[in-house]
Amino acid sequence: MKKINIGLLGCGTVGTGVAKILIENKELISSRVGADLVLKKIADIDTERDRGIKFDKGVFTTDPFKVIEDPDIDIIIEMIGGCGIANDLILKAIDNNKHIVTANKALIAEKGNKIFSAANKKGVDVAFEASVGGCIPVIKSLRESLVGNRIKSISGILNGTCNYILSKITNEGSTFNKALEKAQANGFAEADPTLDIEGIDAAHKIAILSSLAYGMELNFKDVYVEGITKITPADIEYAKQFGYKIKLLAISKEENGSVDIRVHPTMIPFNNLLSNVNGSLNAVTICGDAVGEILLYGHGAGMMPTASSVVGDTVDIARNILSGSSRRIPLLSYCTDKIKKIPIIPIDEISTNYYFRFLTKDRAGVLAKISGILGKFGISLTSVTQKGRKSRGSITIVMLTHKAKESDIKKAMSEISALDIISSEPVVIRLEDKNPED
Repeated sequence: MKKINIGLLGCGTVGTGVAKILIENKELISSRVGADLVLKKIADIDTERDRGIKFDKGVFTTDPFKVIEDPDIDIIIEMIGGCGIANDLILKAIDNNKHIVTANKALIAEKGNKIFSAANKKGVDVAFEASVGGCIPVIKSLRESLVGNRIKSISGILNGTCNYILSKITNEGSTFNKALEKAQANGFAEADPTLDIEGIDAAHKIAILSSLAYGMELNFKDVYVEGITKITPADIEYAKQFGYKIKLLAISKEENGSVDIRVHPTMIPFNNLLSNVNGSLNAVTICGDAVGEILLYGHGAGMMPTASSVVGDTVDIARNILSGSSRRIPLLSYCTDKIKKIPIIPIDEISTNYYFRFLTKDRAGVLAKISGILGKFGISLTSVTQKGRKSRGSITIVMLTHKAKESDIKKAMSEISALDIISSEPVVIRLEDKNPED
């Protein structure tokens, strides 16, 4: 039986999962591929740690160049992470005519254009299913199953850490900090959770999906990003009273030759399928002109779910090697000469519905002053609720709006914040509702 040799760069949590599947399910994989997938070399700074797997003698090295320069290795699996040495090693591996598999969403989103250009010149494959949604086959769906569809929009819960935290606040009344501590204790959040809770991780992922959906160059830098650190139990409770849940949503919509791509806390109605995705799970809805709306749902991270996707990509490339059909599917779904620079709509130009929460001094005419400023900027309201005294001498006012332009919202909030009746910074949360009161 033919052997296809694999080199693994990085044997941390997910890398160990990849090795475990390749070694322990070797016969199963061979029976499905028609070739032996051999884990020939592994590069990692720690070659002695017990990973609970029986490796062949001499498989480990601390020198990644011994892996990518080995002429017998066909496929390089990159599990190092980040945009530094991982980028350099991938480009060198491509130059050595190696096919690439990676789960590195930051690298694909920020350096992908250069990587794919190099791969196109060398005629090698770059597979990255695990970079978005862990074990959820969202990239395969866009590149293969939905190839006959014009994609209209994508919405997703793409970060399990944020979804876990918001679920804890929603279902248990936890504070943000306590929910984060639980996420870290359960392994859902890193010691430094910044990339997750500030929305950057989800922004990397929606940038990748948007490129696949619309045939656009990867453009992470223009994606609007806002995290969940300002969301309070009070806002979640008020949202619930209006029939909404708050999720960190990654949104992508094609609109007349431009694309609206953004990540931010979002109020979605109870009847939205995404509102029922709880804990550390991820979910993505894709709307195509032929299929309508579909939902993909599952574990977006974790050792074995992510490793499963990595091995799936490795098998796809192995099958290509066996059939002599490298590059059967374009790397970014569209043929190279059809990929364009498509502008991302600036956040100030979007129009949607909004939720406001104001903490004000308990004085006569407060509501009239706030409403007057909103009216000045053409912002009309669907609902106004005064929630009574939060503390002595203060009241909370909660509002929902008709559709309004982001730039007008910002101007209005700036003027309202300057009023002497405002006790703290107003809270603004965007809504995504298929049937809002426009």
